[in-house]
Amino acid sequence: MLKVFLTLLFVVALSFAQLRVVATYPWIGELVKEIGKDRVSVYVIAKGTEDPHFVVPKPSHIARLRDADLLIAQGASLEVGFLPPLLQQSNNPKVQPGREGFLELSEFVQIIQKPASVSRAMGDVHSEGNPHYQLDPHNIPLLAKALKEKLCQLDSKNCTYYRANLEDFLARWEGKLKEWDKGLEKLRGTKIIEYHKLFDYLLARYGIVLVGTLEPLPGIPPTASHINNLVETSKGVRFILQDVYHEKRTARYVAQKLGAKLVVLPHDVGALPEAKDLFSLFDEILRRLQ
Repeated sequence: MLKVFLTLLFVVALSFAQLRVVATYPWIGELVKEIGKDRVSVYVIAKGTEDPHFVVPKPSHIARLRDADLLIAQGASLEVGFLPPLLQQSNNPKVQPGREGFLELSEFVQIIQKPASVSRAMGDVHSEGNPHYQLDPHNIPLLAKALKEKLCQLDSKNCTYYRANLEDFLARWEGKLKEWDKGLEKLRGTKIIEYHKLFDYLLARYGIVLVGTLEPLPGIPPTASHINNLVETSKGVRFILQDVYHEKRTARYVAQKLGAKLVVLPHDVGALPEAKDLFSLFDEILRRLQ
C-alpha cells in the first residue's frame, strides 16, 4: 500500500514540475512567461540595461544552465561573446546547440543586413546579419509560436495549456499592434541618426529613414572626423536615437548641431523603468517618438 502511495505521489509531483528555462535576454524571458506561465520557471542571463553584445559571464549563470531543461537564445551571433563558455562549463548536454533543449529564435524571422563577407575592416559586423530583430513588433507573434512549439515538444502533457496561453497572448498583441502601427506609421519618411545599428528593424518596418550612425563602423566608438562629417552632410534630421548603454555626450552634441531631438529608446525589457514587459516596451518606444 505504501509503495502504491509513494508511486502516486511521485507521479503527481512530476505532473506539477516546472520546466526550467534559461533565457539570454529579458524580452525572451518575458515571452516565456507569457506562454509558459506557472508551468515554467525562467532565469534571465542579461539585464535590460546591459550592452547585449558584452554580457559578463558569471558563476550563477553556469549554475542555472547546469540544471536547465531549455535554453533560449536570440541567435544571429549576438551571444557569441559570452554564451559558449557558459555552455561549456555547464556540462549540461540537454541545452547545447543542436540538442532538444536549445532554441535559437533568430531561425524564425527574416534577418536583415546579412553581409556577403566579413572582415575586421568592417568593424564588429555580425556575420549572420543584424541580430536585433525583436524591435520589429510584427516579429513577436512568429517567435511566440515557435516558443509554444518548443514547450509542447519538451512538455507535451501541458501542450493544451501552452496553446491556450499563446492564443490569449496573440489576441492581446494584435490589439496593441494596431495602436503601435497607427502611431509609428506617422513617422514614415522621418530622418534619424542612431548611435549603433540597434533600431534598424523598427526603422525598416515603419519606413523611417536612417541617415547615419554615430559609430563610424559597428562597435567602433565615434571619432571627431566622423562626427564632423556626419553633421556637415546630414540635413533635415528629426531624431537622434540613443540606447541606454552607450555614452550620451556625442548624441547631445550632434542633436544640438543639427537642431534635432535626442531620444533615448529602450531596446529591451528593463532597459528603462517604463519598459516593464513586452507590451510596455513598445508603448514606451511609441511614446518617446511622438
